[in-house]
Amino acid sequence: MTHARAQLDARGLTPKKSLGQNFLMDAGVCARIARVACATAPTRMLEIGAGTGALTIALAALCSDLTAIEIDDHLISLLREREDLANVHFVHADALTFDYAAFAASGPWSVAGNLPYNIATPIVTRLVEMDDAPETLVVMVQRDVADRFAAKPGTPMYGSLSIAVQYSFDVERVFTLGPNAFFPRPKIDSTIVAFRKRAQPVAPVRDITLFRQVVRAAFAYRRKTLANSLHLALGHSRELITAAIRQSALSPEIRGEQLDIAAFARLADNLAAASI
Repeated sequence: MTHARAQLDARGLTPKKSLGQNFLMDAGVCARIARVACATAPTRMLEIGAGTGALTIALAALCSDLTAIEIDDHLISLLREREDLANVHFVHADALTFDYAAFAASGPWSVAGNLPYNIATPIVTRLVEMDDAPETLVVMVQRDVADRFAAKPGTPMYGSLSIAVQYSFDVERVFTLGPNAFFPRPKIDSTIVAFRKRAQPVAPVRDITLFRQVVRAAFAYRRKTLANSLHLALGHSRELITAAIRQSALSPEIRGEQLDIAAFARLADNLAAASI
C-alpha cells in the first residue's frame, strides 16, 4: 500500500478540513477492518469515502464487486490511475447526496468506510432507515458517536440516534484507534462500528414514520418529562398524549431516555390509534 501522505505530497495536495479528511495510514488496521466488513457481507460492497485508497485496496482483496465513492476531484483522479485498484469501480460523488436506493436496487449489498466525522451521523441514519438497507455496515466514526450508536436505555449517551440504528440493526463496537493512526492526526479517538441487519425489527409498529417522530420528540426536550416533551414537539393535546402514555403502561412523569425500543413502539401505536 502506498502511504497516504506520500501520495498527497507527490501531487502537491494537502488534506481538506472542509471535507473532514483524515487518512488511515496503517495497512494492518485497514486489513482488519476489511476482514470484519467482508466476513458475512453480500458480494456487492460500497465503500464510502475512498480517500487515497488505503481501505479500498484491503476491501478489494476480499470483495469481488467493490464500488467506491469519493467527493474530492483530485483524489478520484488519483484512485482511477492506480493500477492496483483497476478492479474497483470508482464514482465521483458526494456521500450525502449519492443515490443509495439506485445502488440497492441491484440486490443485497453492504457498506464500509472511514466516514468523515462531520457527516457520519446523517449518513448512517439514512442508510439504516432505507427500505432496502445494506445487510451490514462497518464504518469508522468518532468514539463518542460510536457510544451513542450502541447506548442502552437509562444511560447518558442513549437517544434518538441509538434507537434509529438499533431498531433494525445489531450494533457492535469492534475496536478503537488513537489519533496516531491517521494523517493528519485528529484530536479525538475513532471507533470502528459494525451494524448487522436484524431478520426482523426489534418491535413491529403500525406507522414507522410516526414511530420515528415520537422517538425524536421524546428526546427533543431531554430534561422534560415524556408527556411534556411529546406535547411540545408533536403539538398534540396534553390529554391525548397522557392517555396514550398510560395505555402503554408508562408513567407520564417518565423521561424518554428510560424507554426501550419496545416501549416506544407501544407508545407510537397508541398515539396512532388515538389520532385516527
